[in-house]
Amino acid sequence: MLKTPEQFEDSLRDLNPTVYIKGNKVQSVVDEPLLRPGVNAISVTYEYALLPEYAETMTAISHVTGKKVNRLLHINTNQDDLLKKLEMTRLLCRETGCAQRYLCHDALNALYENTNNTDLKYGTDYHVKFLNYLERVQDEDLTMCVAMTDAKGDRTKRPHEQHNPDLYLRMVSRSEDGIVVRGIKAIVTGAPYTHEILVLPTRNMTFQDKDYAISFAVPIDAPGVEMVSRQAGRPKESGAPLTSQYGQATAQILFDDVFIPWDRVFLAGEWDFAGSLTESFATHHRVSCIGARAGLGDILIGATASMAEANGLDPQKTGHVREKIADLIKFVESFYACGVTSAVFGNETNAGNFKPDPVYANIGKLLQGTHIYDMFRIVHDTTGGILVSSPYPEDMEIPNLGEKLNEYLQGNQDISADYRISIARLLEDITASYQGGWYSAISISGGGSPEATRLEIMRKYDIEERKSLIEKIAGV
Repeated sequence: MLKTPEQFEDSLRDLNPTVYIKGNKVQSVVDEPLLRPGVNAISVTYEYALLPEYAETMTAISHVTGKKVNRLLHINTNQDDLLKKLEMTRLLCRETGCAQRYLCHDALNALYENTNNTDLKYGTDYHVKFLNYLERVQDEDLTMCVAMTDAKGDRTKRPHEQHNPDLYLRMVSRSEDGIVVRGIKAIVTGAPYTHEILVLPTRNMTFQDKDYAISFAVPIDAPGVEMVSRQAGRPKESGAPLTSQYGQATAQILFDDVFIPWDRVFLAGEWDFAGSLTESFATHHRVSCIGARAGLGDILIGATASMAEANGLDPQKTGHVREKIADLIKFVESFYACGVTSAVFGNETNAGNFKPDPVYANIGKLLQGTHIYDMFRIVHDTTGGILVSSPYPEDMEIPNLGEKLNEYLQGNQDISADYRISIARLLEDITASYQGGWYSAISISGGGSPEATRLEIMRKYDIEERKSLIEKIAGV
């Protein structure tokens, strides 16, 4: 069943997670003003799935149940699914800035592949358990947060070598009924306003790290689960036209001897599959990051061109403006093109689902992460100082002064000052405010650092074939 946005919010009210923000315990996630922009962003994923004009992009037929499901919960069965998922992510993020729920898709597809492969080697039954869980998730149209990044401690040491064994989330005991876990997942997107937590390992493991090679699903309000969250966006800020409506919270999730029944466990000590699960998720998620930042790029391109016109500079005729906006388009569409290519060259896994080509996924993520600063630079250079000096909406209502501001702050005489100032506020909101810094940091680090993507490119790119080509040409 596809939920409506209202049903999504009502379903959150049925839960009682332990969430703290700024030292205060949240009584109701849905009704907490500091989280409202995050709830709004997720709600858009439910709204768009019900709109006829987006049905082909936002929904799919589950090959597991034969029912229509939100594509964010769908298992890819061909290259077209990979393309549709990329298009969907861009569509959602060009309205919300960051739709967050695409993490569900990435984790579910990684687990579909990895549980199958683990079962083939060890004779476990993780895949059947996962399929049962997937069917429930699809039928109830749930949203999961993905808890992957651990605190990590000393980066030169492996999980089992840390001075505190709980710096990576670990399995502290196991029984006939399930496992007990303890530790922390340190950067969890959208955690407070979701139904479930999907836990994945954060890296490859050794035999000595086997207690850290765990994956499972747990309700957001399970006993022993607590989280400390950042606010979502810039709620109630009049000068934040986008992020007062839509935003993303990130949380630290603490697990204090939390019991997980076996039917919700998808990896428990099979250390040699921790790395493959991590890599599979990263490949799917880096394509999601490409789509997300392309959606943000659509906002930047439109707003920058509009701002240039409001300043009296025609982007088609003013050379230096034309060059800047063309570069902005170049950055956005080049990393998006890598996402498209990764989908077109995607391959079927042993489990039967489809996975993006890892080389192009990582190149696109690398371009997206490093060029975010070039994109913001172009915005700032084109817009000018009004970007960070425009009056607040309330200032424009001051008797007498407001009328003068409207007169003096007009650029192009055919475009009102109010329009010009509104666009300036939007660009400040997403490039030069607290939220602008957040977009910069999340773009370069979210989904994997530039170094992580470079390592994966070097691992997966066929350099030996290129060397053979040169040897043939050189006759050596």
